Amino acid sequence: MDINTKKVMKNAWRITKTRDRTCLRIRVPGGHLPVKFLPLIQDIAERFGNGTIHITTRQGFEVPGIPFTKMAEVNALLAPIIQELEIDRGVSLDHPTLGYPAAGTRNVSSCIGNRVCPNATFDTTSLAWEVEKTIYPNDPHVKIAITGCPNDCIKAHMQDIGIIGQVEPIYDASRCIGCQACVKNCKKVSTGALTFENYKVKRDPLRCIGCGECVLKCPTAAWTRGEQCFRVIIMGRTGKKNPRIARSFLEWVDRDTVLKVCANLYTYIDQYIDRSLAKEHVGYIVDRTGFTTFKEMVLQGVTLPPGARVASFIDFGGYMYDRSTHLE
Repeated sequence: MDINTKKVMKNAWRITKTRDRTCLRIRVPGGHLPVKFLPLIQDIAERFGNGTIHITTRQGFEVPGIPFTKMAEVNALLAPIIQELEIDRGVSLDHPTLGYPAAGTRNVSSCIGNRVCPNATFDTTSLAWEVEKTIYPNDPHVKIAITGCPNDCIKAHMQDIGIIGQVEPIYDASRCIGCQACVKNCKKVSTGALTFENYKVKRDPLRCIGCGECVLKCPTAAWTRGEQCFRVIIMGRTGKKNPRIARSFLEWVDRDTVLKVCANLYTYIDQYIDRSLAKEHVGYIVDRTGFTTFKEMVLQGVTLPPGARVASFIDFGGYMYDRSTHLE
Protein backbone atom coordinates (compact mmCIF):
# COMPACT_ATOMS: atom_id res chain seq x y z
CA MET A 1 0.00 0.00 0.00
CA ASP A 2 1.38 3.38 -1.05
CA ILE A 3 0.86 5.79 1.86
CA ASN A 4 1.76 9.48 2.00
CA THR A 5 2.88 9.46 5.64
CA LYS A 6 3.14 13.25 5.90
CA LYS A 7 -0.43 13.66 4.71
CA VAL A 8 -1.65 10.93 7.08
CA MET A 9 0.01 12.48 10.13
CA LYS A 10 -1.11 16.00 9.25
CA ASN A 11 -4.69 14.65 9.20
CA ALA A 12 -4.22 13.60 12.87
CA TRP A 13 -3.65 9.92 12.13
CA ARG A 14 -0.66 7.93 13.38
CA ILE A 15 1.82 5.76 11.53
CA THR A 16 1.83 2.60 13.65
CA LYS A 17 3.96 -0.52 13.85
CA THR A 18 1.25 -2.50 12.04
CA ARG A 19 1.79 -2.00 8.30
CA ASP A 20 -1.82 -1.64 7.13
CA ARG A 21 -3.30 -0.11 10.28
CA THR A 22 -3.39 3.44 11.58
CA CYS A 23 -4.55 5.15 14.77
CA LEU A 24 -7.00 8.05 14.95
CA ARG A 25 -6.40 11.06 17.21
CA ILE A 26 -9.41 12.98 18.56
CA ARG A 27 -8.88 16.45 20.03
CA VAL A 28 -10.72 17.35 23.24
CA PRO A 29 -9.73 20.96 24.06
CA GLY A 30 -9.60 21.49 27.80
CA GLY A 31 -10.31 17.79 28.36
CA HIS A 32 -14.04 18.51 28.51
CA LEU A 33 -16.16 16.22 26.32
CA PRO A 34 -19.99 16.15 26.13
CA VAL A 35 -20.98 12.56 26.92
CA LYS A 36 -23.24 12.43 23.88
CA PHE A 37 -20.09 11.84 21.81
CA LEU A 38 -18.99 8.74 23.74
CA PRO A 39 -21.28 6.38 21.75
CA LEU A 40 -19.84 7.77 18.51
CA ILE A 41 -16.25 7.18 19.66
CA GLN A 42 -17.25 3.67 20.82
CA ASP A 43 -18.85 2.96 17.45
CA ILE A 44 -15.70 4.01 15.57
CA ALA A 45 -13.52 1.87 17.83
CA GLU A 46 -15.74 -1.21 17.47
CA ARG A 47 -16.59 -0.97 13.76
CA PHE A 48 -13.25 0.23 12.40
CA GLY A 49 -10.64 -0.26 15.14
CA ASN A 50 -9.72 -3.04 17.53
CA GLY A 51 -12.44 -2.24 20.04
CA THR A 52 -10.25 -0.17 22.38
CA ILE A 53 -9.35 3.48 22.90
CA HIS A 54 -6.35 5.08 24.53
CA ILE A 55 -6.84 8.19 26.68
CA THR A 56 -3.75 10.28 26.03
CA THR A 57 -1.76 12.40 28.44
CA ARG A 58 -3.03 15.38 26.45
CA GLN A 59 -6.66 14.49 27.33
CA GLY A 60 -7.60 13.36 23.85
CA PHE A 61 -8.53 9.93 22.52
CA GLU A 62 -6.59 7.63 20.24
CA VAL A 63 -8.44 4.83 18.44
CA PRO A 64 -5.99 2.14 17.26
CA GLY A 65 -6.31 -0.62 14.71
CA ILE A 66 -8.10 1.27 11.92
CA PRO A 67 -7.28 0.29 8.30
CA PHE A 68 -5.81 3.10 6.20
CA THR A 69 -8.56 2.42 3.67
CA LYS A 70 -11.20 3.51 6.21
CA MET A 71 -9.69 6.91 7.03
CA ALA A 72 -12.03 8.95 4.84
CA GLU A 73 -15.10 7.15 6.17
CA VAL A 74 -14.04 7.69 9.79
CA ASN A 75 -13.17 11.35 9.14
CA ALA A 76 -16.73 11.90 7.93
CA LEU A 77 -18.11 10.31 11.10
CA LEU A 78 -15.97 12.68 13.20
CA ALA A 79 -17.67 15.77 11.75
CA PRO A 80 -20.12 16.33 14.68
CA ILE A 81 -17.24 16.27 17.20
CA ILE A 82 -15.12 18.66 15.12
CA GLN A 83 -18.12 20.92 14.56
CA GLU A 84 -19.03 21.31 18.24
CA LEU A 85 -15.61 21.14 19.89
CA GLU A 86 -13.77 23.25 17.32
CA ILE A 87 -15.87 25.22 14.81
CA ASP A 88 -18.72 26.18 17.16
CA ARG A 89 -16.11 27.53 19.59
CA GLY A 90 -14.51 29.78 17.01
CA VAL A 91 -11.81 27.61 15.43
CA SER A 92 -11.59 28.35 11.71
CA LEU A 93 -12.05 25.04 9.86
CA ASP A 94 -13.68 24.76 6.44
CA HIS A 95 -14.34 21.06 5.94
CA PRO A 96 -15.11 19.11 9.14
CA THR A 97 -16.02 15.98 7.14
CA LEU A 98 -12.37 15.73 6.04
CA GLY A 99 -11.12 15.34 9.62
CA TYR A 100 -8.48 17.45 11.32
CA PRO A 101 -6.34 19.69 9.06
CA ALA A 102 -3.31 19.73 11.39
CA ALA A 103 -1.82 17.70 14.21
CA GLY A 104 1.53 19.32 15.04
CA THR A 105 0.06 21.72 17.58
CA ARG A 106 -1.25 19.35 20.21
CA ASN A 107 -4.57 19.36 22.03
CA VAL A 108 -4.72 22.13 24.66
CA SER A 109 -5.06 20.36 27.99
CA SER A 110 -6.30 21.70 31.30
CA CYS A 111 -7.07 20.66 34.85
CA ILE A 112 -10.74 20.59 35.87
CA GLY A 113 -10.59 24.18 37.13
CA ASN A 114 -13.03 26.04 39.34
CA ARG A 115 -16.03 24.36 37.79
CA VAL A 116 -15.27 21.64 40.36
CA CYS A 117 -12.06 22.31 42.33
CA PRO A 118 -12.08 24.80 45.26
CA ASN A 119 -8.34 25.44 44.84
CA ALA A 120 -8.64 26.58 41.23
CA THR A 121 -8.72 30.33 40.70
CA PHE A 122 -10.55 30.35 37.34
CA ASP A 123 -12.42 28.36 34.68
CA THR A 124 -9.56 26.52 32.99
CA THR A 125 -11.78 24.88 30.37
CA SER A 126 -13.04 28.18 28.97
CA LEU A 127 -9.48 29.51 28.68
CA ALA A 128 -8.41 26.27 26.97
CA TRP A 129 -11.13 26.85 24.38
CA GLU A 130 -9.87 30.41 23.82
CA VAL A 131 -6.29 29.21 23.42
CA GLU A 132 -7.42 26.48 21.02
CA LYS A 133 -9.22 29.12 18.94
CA THR A 134 -6.04 31.22 18.94
CA ILE A 135 -3.53 28.54 17.91
CA TYR A 136 -5.38 25.84 15.93
CA PRO A 137 -4.99 24.64 13.23
CA ASN A 138 -1.21 24.93 13.10
CA ASP A 139 1.53 22.49 12.12
CA PRO A 140 4.43 23.40 14.47
CA HIS A 141 5.01 20.98 17.31
CA VAL A 142 3.65 22.98 20.28
CA LYS A 143 2.21 21.81 23.59
CA ILE A 144 0.19 24.10 25.85
CA ALA A 145 -1.44 23.22 29.17
CA ILE A 146 -3.53 25.24 31.62
CA THR A 147 -3.81 24.71 35.35
CA GLY A 148 -6.11 26.47 37.80
CA CYS A 149 -3.59 27.01 40.60
CA PRO A 150 0.10 26.46 41.43
CA ASN A 151 -0.63 22.86 42.47
CA ASP A 152 -0.23 22.25 38.74
CA CYS A 153 -2.29 19.08 38.47
CA ILE A 154 -2.05 19.22 34.65
CA LYS A 155 1.78 19.23 34.74
CA ALA A 156 2.08 22.59 32.99
CA HIS A 157 5.77 22.56 33.91
CA MET A 158 6.35 19.91 31.22
CA GLN A 159 4.90 21.99 28.37
CA ASP A 160 6.21 24.54 25.88
CA ILE A 161 3.73 27.01 27.37
CA GLY A 162 2.21 26.46 30.79
CA ILE A 163 -0.50 28.79 32.05
CA ILE A 164 -1.02 28.82 35.83
CA GLY A 165 -3.86 30.59 37.58
CA GLN A 166 -2.96 33.28 40.12
CA VAL A 167 -5.25 35.33 42.32
CA GLU A 168 -4.31 38.54 44.04
CA PRO A 169 -5.14 38.04 47.74
CA ILE A 170 -6.83 41.07 49.31
CA TYR A 171 -6.34 41.59 53.05
CA ASP A 172 -8.89 43.37 55.27
CA ALA A 173 -7.08 44.02 58.54
CA SER A 174 -10.33 45.01 60.27
CA ARG A 175 -11.61 41.43 59.95
CA CYS A 176 -8.37 39.76 61.07
CA ILE A 177 -8.43 38.12 64.53
CA GLY A 178 -4.73 37.28 64.55
CA CYS A 179 -5.19 33.51 64.50
CA GLN A 180 -2.33 33.19 61.98
CA ALA A 181 -4.04 30.30 60.19
CA CYS A 182 -3.08 31.90 56.88
CA VAL A 183 0.54 32.45 57.94
CA LYS A 184 0.98 28.87 59.14
CA ASN A 185 -0.68 27.39 56.07
CA CYS A 186 1.35 29.50 53.66
CA LYS A 187 4.54 28.34 55.36
CA LYS A 188 3.52 24.67 55.33
CA VAL A 189 2.07 24.25 51.85
CA SER A 190 3.20 27.27 49.83
CA THR A 191 6.04 29.80 49.70
CA GLY A 192 6.03 31.41 53.14
CA ALA A 193 4.98 34.76 51.73
CA LEU A 194 3.06 35.76 54.88
CA THR A 195 4.40 36.97 58.21
CA PHE A 196 2.68 38.24 61.37
CA GLU A 197 3.88 41.59 62.69
CA ASN A 198 2.25 43.94 65.19
CA TYR A 199 -0.85 41.74 65.27
CA LYS A 200 -1.38 42.03 61.53
CA VAL A 201 -0.46 39.90 58.54
CA LYS A 202 2.04 41.14 55.97
CA ARG A 203 2.38 39.69 52.47
CA ASP A 204 5.66 39.66 50.58
CA PRO A 205 4.60 40.31 46.95
CA LEU A 206 7.86 38.88 45.62
CA ARG A 207 7.28 35.53 47.33
CA CYS A 208 3.53 35.31 46.82
CA ILE A 209 2.54 33.06 43.91
CA GLY A 210 -1.19 33.80 44.09
CA CYS A 211 -2.25 30.31 45.15
CA GLY A 212 -5.14 31.53 47.33
CA GLU A 213 -4.31 29.26 50.27
CA CYS A 214 -4.63 32.22 52.63
CA VAL A 215 -8.17 32.84 51.38
CA LEU A 216 -9.17 29.21 51.85
CA LYS A 217 -7.87 29.03 55.43
CA CYS A 218 -9.09 32.34 56.85
CA PRO A 219 -12.03 31.75 59.27
CA THR A 220 -13.21 35.37 59.20
CA ALA A 221 -12.89 36.24 55.49
CA ALA A 222 -10.10 38.71 56.21
CA TRP A 223 -8.57 37.40 52.99
CA THR A 224 -10.60 37.51 49.77
CA ARG A 225 -9.79 36.80 46.16
CA GLY A 226 -9.01 39.88 44.13
CA GLU A 227 -8.02 40.25 40.50
CA GLN A 228 -7.63 37.14 38.37
CA CYS A 229 -4.10 36.86 36.99
CA PHE A 230 -1.86 34.28 35.36
CA ARG A 231 1.71 33.03 35.50
CA VAL A 232 3.16 31.90 32.18
CA ILE A 233 5.96 29.34 32.29
CA ILE A 234 7.89 28.28 29.22
CA MET A 235 9.96 25.62 27.52
CA GLY A 236 9.39 22.58 29.69
CA ARG A 237 9.82 19.29 27.87
CA THR A 238 10.56 15.60 27.93
CA GLY A 239 12.44 13.93 25.09
CA LYS A 240 15.83 12.43 24.39
CA LYS A 241 18.00 15.49 24.09
CA ASN A 242 17.59 17.72 27.16
CA PRO A 243 14.55 17.07 29.41
CA ARG A 244 13.76 19.99 31.69
CA ILE A 245 11.15 21.76 33.78
CA ALA A 246 9.52 24.96 32.49
CA ARG A 247 10.59 28.22 34.09
CA SER A 248 8.62 31.38 34.90
CA PHE A 249 8.46 33.90 32.06
CA LEU A 250 5.56 36.17 33.07
CA GLU A 251 3.77 36.70 36.37
CA TRP A 252 0.61 38.58 37.29
CA VAL A 253 -0.50 39.05 33.69
CA ASP A 254 -4.05 39.19 32.33
CA ARG A 255 -6.01 36.93 29.97
CA ASP A 256 -5.36 39.13 26.95
CA THR A 257 -1.60 38.89 27.47
CA VAL A 258 -1.79 35.09 27.68
CA LEU A 259 -3.64 34.83 24.38
CA LYS A 260 -1.36 37.29 22.56
CA VAL A 261 1.76 35.46 23.73
CA CYS A 262 0.30 32.16 22.47
CA ALA A 263 -0.46 33.74 19.09
CA ASN A 264 2.93 35.48 18.79
CA LEU A 265 4.72 32.21 19.51
CA TYR A 266 3.89 31.02 16.00
CA THR A 267 5.39 34.10 14.37
CA TYR A 268 8.59 33.39 16.27
CA ILE A 269 8.55 29.71 15.27
CA ASP A 270 7.89 30.52 11.61
CA GLN A 271 10.90 32.82 11.48
CA TYR A 272 13.43 30.62 13.26
CA ILE A 273 12.44 26.96 12.91
CA ASP A 274 14.96 24.60 11.31
CA ARG A 275 13.10 23.54 8.16
CA SER A 276 15.60 20.80 7.39
CA LEU A 277 14.03 18.75 10.19
CA ALA A 278 10.75 16.87 10.01
CA LYS A 279 9.75 18.75 13.16
CA GLU A 280 11.54 20.82 15.77
CA HIS A 281 10.50 21.24 19.35
CA VAL A 282 10.06 24.94 20.08
CA GLY A 283 12.35 24.70 23.11
CA TYR A 284 15.28 23.84 20.87
CA ILE A 285 14.54 26.89 18.75
CA VAL A 286 14.77 29.05 21.88
CA ASP A 287 18.05 27.32 22.78
CA ARG A 288 19.40 28.28 19.37
CA THR A 289 18.16 31.87 19.10
CA GLY A 290 18.51 32.77 22.75
CA PHE A 291 15.91 33.85 25.28
CA THR A 292 16.14 37.56 24.42
CA THR A 293 15.03 37.01 20.81
CA PHE A 294 12.16 34.82 21.94
CA LYS A 295 11.10 37.38 24.54
CA GLU A 296 11.12 40.29 22.09
CA MET A 297 9.01 38.47 19.51
CA VAL A 298 6.34 36.95 21.74
CA LEU A 299 5.81 40.26 23.55
CA GLN A 300 5.35 42.28 20.36
CA GLY A 301 2.12 44.26 20.58
CA VAL A 302 1.55 43.18 24.18
CA THR A 303 0.64 45.81 26.75
CA LEU A 304 1.42 44.32 30.12
CA PRO A 305 -0.95 45.19 32.95
CA PRO A 306 0.25 47.14 36.02
CA GLY A 307 2.08 44.88 38.44
CA ALA A 308 3.09 42.32 35.80
CA ARG A 309 6.60 40.90 36.01
CA VAL A 310 8.78 39.64 33.15
CA ALA A 311 11.83 37.42 33.41
CA SER A 312 15.00 39.25 32.39
CA PHE A 313 16.97 36.01 32.07
CA ILE A 314 16.18 32.30 32.26
CA ASP A 315 18.70 29.56 32.94
CA PHE A 316 16.65 26.65 31.67
CA GLY A 317 18.79 23.86 33.10
CA GLY A 318 17.62 20.29 32.72
CA TYR A 319 20.10 17.55 31.94
CA MET A 320 21.96 16.21 28.94
CA TYR A 321 22.60 12.56 28.10
CA ASP A 322 26.36 12.85 28.47
CA ARG A 323 27.80 9.47 27.58
CA SER A 324 30.93 10.14 29.65
CA THR A 325 28.95 10.28 32.90
CA HIS A 326 26.90 7.08 32.80
CA LEU A 327 25.63 5.82 36.12
CA GLU A 328 27.52 2.82 37.49
